[in-house]
Amino acid sequence: MNDYEEKMQKAIDSLTADFATIRAGRANPHILDKIKVDYYGTPTNLQSVANVSVPEARTIMITPWEASMIKEIEKAIMISDLGVNPNNDGKNVIVNFPELTEERRKELAKDIKKKGEDAKVIVRNARRDANEAAKKQNKAGELSDDEYADAEDDIQKATDKFVKEIDKLVESKTKEVLTV
Repeated sequence: MNDYEEKMQKAIDSLTADFATIRAGRANPHILDKIKVDYYGTPTNLQSVANVSVPEARTIMITPWEASMIKEIEKAIMISDLGVNPNNDGKNVIVNFPELTEERRKELAKDIKKKGEDAKVIVRNARRDANEAAKKQNKAGELSDDEYADAEDDIQKATDKFVKEIDKLVESKTKEVLTV
């Protein structure tokens, strides 16, 4: 049972990480988490080669540890799917995020809902696998019928708990994105 709950928890953790990269009208340094910079031939996380700060609500400032990395950081941001153009002042890379349009907010809300549904599918697949494992144990005589029924109840309770948590995360992020 613990293995299956662990799979369900990983779905929640993955969803939370995905939601951290979705910007909701203000600059969030986590939006840069998936960006890799070419650091002397090695793809490296942006946070490993620079300091990332948010000086204003819609601005991210990236200060590289080495001045020679400015062009590489700009290039990495340009080829990412963030849809923003970085600027530099010689020492820092500055990324300004435009105000989200109503249409873009609705697109983001749809994307959030889809990611939530994908996480629910993972949780339900874990439930199915747990039920199949319990059924096999019951047929093999390792679980009595009562223990099997209890196991099914426990599996369903765990599933309900994780689905409810996913719903809360989706609702919270959707509200954050749609609020002007």
